[in-house]
Amino acid sequence: MESHQGPRLSLEDDSSVLNNHVVGLSLGHINVTGLAEPLEITFSHQHQPPNVTLSCVFWDVTKGSLSSPGSSGDWASRGCSTDVGVNRTICRCDHLTFFALLLRPILDQVTVKALTRISQAGCGTSMIFLAFTVALYAFLRFSQQRLNSEDVPKIHVALSVSLFLLNLAFFINVGHGLKGSSAACWARGAVFHYFLLCAFTWMGLEAFHLYLLVIKVFNTYFGHYFLKLSLVGWGLPALIVIGAGSANSYGPYAIRDKKNTATLELCWFCEKTAISALYVTVHGYFLVTFLFSAVVLGLVALKIFTLSSATAGKEKWQHWKGFLTLLGLSSLVGVTWGLAILTPLGLSTTYVFALFTSLQGVFIFCWFAVLYFPSQSTVTSSSGTARADQVLTVSHE
Repeated sequence: MESHQGPRLSLEDDSSVLNNHVVGLSLGHINVTGLAEPLEITFSHQHQPPNVTLSCVFWDVTKGSLSSPGSSGDWASRGCSTDVGVNRTICRCDHLTFFALLLRPILDQVTVKALTRISQAGCGTSMIFLAFTVALYAFLRFSQQRLNSEDVPKIHVALSVSLFLLNLAFFINVGHGLKGSSAACWARGAVFHYFLLCAFTWMGLEAFHLYLLVIKVFNTYFGHYFLKLSLVGWGLPALIVIGAGSANSYGPYAIRDKKNTATLELCWFCEKTAISALYVTVHGYFLVTFLFSAVVLGLVALKIFTLSSATAGKEKWQHWKGFLTLLGLSSLVGVTWGLAILTPLGLSTTYVFALFTSLQGVFIFCWFAVLYFPSQSTVTSSSGTARADQVLTVSHE
């Protein structure tokens, strides 16, 4: 009997080997199958959240050769039964080989429908407010010539456009499911991936600009600043999608329940064959931008509340202003997307994540309107620097 603690051998959908632990049982070089009395293996583990399921599997070296010729095998559950307890799971199998406990996230049909309805309602509302944001920017720019020389509102509008197109791609993808040809499904998956990466990138660029504006402050002049940001914001995601598309990563994708029945089908990354590309270009890309944004927002919070403490005697509502400012900035840098990290804790966090991320467009419109809607209190100097309590909306041109 051998116990291995090492890298995962494979992934099935979004599944993973519990604790990365594999147990190997063998009798010399003899192939042992069809045992009259099943072999019993007990895996000890911590209590698992309700939105995941544990299943006993073994490494089938013949399975991979049928589904993907370049693979050396895949997990299978044939001949094994699973008895799940609170802190341990018993696997009973009728053969000897390498065994593991597969941890698979699950969403039943009712939950998937509820999350889809919440996301669709939130995305629809966001699209309306994002369109209002772009319309308000156009009105202020062409009617009053206020924003022509400022890059900050342009960055906000670029983020708004990317989120609008992401929401539109979401509606099309979920609405059509797997209808149409394989080429059409490939295209829908690629478009959805592109606008998702664009949204992540522009959130990261918002954080980058915020860093230059509030933290670095000096020596931050860049020629053709917004043009360079646009090349990154729209160009970098295009390069990633081209790379993923050339590897034929896009295709049918399904979310499954405990019975392995598809509860939601859409065009995304191909199941099994492109899971590694999904983890690198979506999960990894998001994690990098989110961590960068969180660090920048933390530094800005430190600076805001340090200033608030220094002027507390002069301004009664200084702390409230700082708190509301951070809420507005959080919507720009996409802090609510960080709730995705907490979704394994249970369905409640999944619902909160779906609600707040889908309403990001509403938050952005409120922030934009507070900063730029015409009022007697809004004063902008000739250098393009707004008042300090409007978060120093500085032009880099």
